[in-house]
Amino acid sequence: MQANLIGGDWVEGATTVIDRSPSDLSDVVGEFAVADDAQVDDAVAAAADAAPGWAAATPLERSTVLETAGLELAARAEELGEQLAREEGKPRGEAIGEVQRASQIFRFFAGEALRVAGEHIRSVRPGVDVDVLREPLGVVGIITPWNFPIAIPAWKVAPALAYGCTVVFKPAELVPASAWSMVDAIARAGAPPGVCNLVVGPGSVVGERLVQDPRVRGVSFTGSQAVGEGVAKALAARFARAQLEMGGKNPLVILDDADLDVAVDCAIQGAFFQTGQRCTASSRLIVTAGIHDRFVEATIERMRALRVGDALAADTQIGPVVSVDQLQQDLDYLEIGAKEGAELAFGGARLERDADGYYLEPALLVGTTNDMRINREEIFGPIASVVRADDPEHALAVANDTEFGLSAGVCTTSLKHAAMFRDGLQAGIVAINLPTAGVDHHVPFGGTKGSSSGPREQGRYAVEFFTTVKTVYTRP
Repeated sequence: MQANLIGGDWVEGATTVIDRSPSDLSDVVGEFAVADDAQVDDAVAAAADAAPGWAAATPLERSTVLETAGLELAARAEELGEQLAREEGKPRGEAIGEVQRASQIFRFFAGEALRVAGEHIRSVRPGVDVDVLREPLGVVGIITPWNFPIAIPAWKVAPALAYGCTVVFKPAELVPASAWSMVDAIARAGAPPGVCNLVVGPGSVVGERLVQDPRVRGVSFTGSQAVGEGVAKALAARFARAQLEMGGKNPLVILDDADLDVAVDCAIQGAFFQTGQRCTASSRLIVTAGIHDRFVEATIERMRALRVGDALAADTQIGPVVSVDQLQQDLDYLEIGAKEGAELAFGGARLERDADGYYLEPALLVGTTNDMRINREEIFGPIASVVRADDPEHALAVANDTEFGLSAGVCTTSLKHAAMFRDGLQAGIVAINLPTAGVDHHVPFGGTKGSSSGPREQGRYAVEFFTTVKTVYTRP
C-alpha cells in the first residue's frame, strides 16, 4: 500500500483505493491510501508550517530540488511511462513521452527559480527609490485530472515550488500511481518536510477541504466546468486566488484550400489519439463545402487503419477509455447524437480484446449542426463530429459559437485565411496546419470564455499565479 505524504512522513489513509488498468481489469497497478478530513487538515498545517522556511530558501536551493527531481524522472522515463500506461490507458510510447515532458517541466522551472526578477524604478519624488518585488503566494492547493497523470501535476507543482510556495496536492483517484511517483521523487530530491504534501481522495473530501481552508491562499484546478465553477465561487468568497482550466469543445476548421493529407492527419491526431481524452481535442471538425466529402472519405479511410488495443502492446495507437463511467458517457453521447439526427459514419462500437478492458472504436459523426448537444458539450472520448460550413466566414462563426475557448485550429494553404483565423478565433491556443492538441511546456497554456479563469499556466507566465507583487519605497 502506497501512503500519503504529509509533513515529510508517509501516512496510511483512513481507507484505500485500488488502481486498476483500463487495458486489463485484472492488472492491479497498486493500492493507495485515501485521506480523510483530518489528514487533509494535517497536510495543510504542514504546508503552512513549512511556508516561511521555503519562502526564505535561496533560489539555488529551490532550483536544485527541481533539477534533481527532473533528472530522476528522465532517468526513470521507461519505468514510470509503463506505470502511467497501465493506470491511465494511453499507449506506452505516449506515456513515456509524458514522463519525459514532466522531466522537462521540472528542469525548466529549475531555471526559472534562479530568474525570479523584480524592478528598480526611480520615484516621481526626489530622493526616493522604488523596488517592485515578487513574493510567494503561500500555501497552494493543486487539484489535477486523470488524463495526464504526471504532466499536469508537474506543470502545477514545479512552478509552485520554484516560486517559493508550499503545496498540498490532490491527484485524481483514478491515477494515483504517477502522482505518488512524482511526489516521491520531489521528496528524495531534498524538498524539506511539508513543502510538498500528497493527499489522495475524492473531491468531495480533499478538494472541498482545500478550497475552504483559509490557510490555502490559492488553488490551481484542472477539471470539469461544473466543478470549476464551484471552486471559483468558494475561493472568491474568501478572497483567495483561483487558477482554473475547465476543458473545451475545440474546433478544427478545414477550408477548401487545405492540403487534404495535412487536414486528415490533424483531425485524426487531434480528435482520436490518447482516446480523445484531452481538453484540447478536436471534437468539432468544421469543414467547408468544397472539401467536405473528400475530407470525410479520407478521414474514414484513415480511421479504418487505427489500431485500438492494450496500452502496453507495441502496435497500439489508441488505448482504452480510462474507466467504465467514461466509457458509458461516450456511448451515451453516441446515442444522443443519433437521436438528434447525426449519422454515425464510422466506429462507435465497444471492442473486445484478449483482456477485459474499456475499448471503444473511434467514432465519426456527420450531418451534424452546431446546436446539437454533441457539439455543445464536452464528451471527452474518441468521438468527433463534422459540421458543414458554407465558406471561411461561416466556418469562423461556427467555430466561435461555443461557451468554451481553449484550443482551436485551421487547415489552409492561404496566408490570408491563416491570418483571418489567427486573429478571429476566440481561443487561448490557435493551431494553423497542426493538431489542436499539441502544446509546448515553455509557453503559456490556457483559454478564454468558459474554458479558463485566472492567470495562465506554464512557461514564464506561471509566475503570475504563484507570486504576489510588493512595492517598496525607500529614502536612502
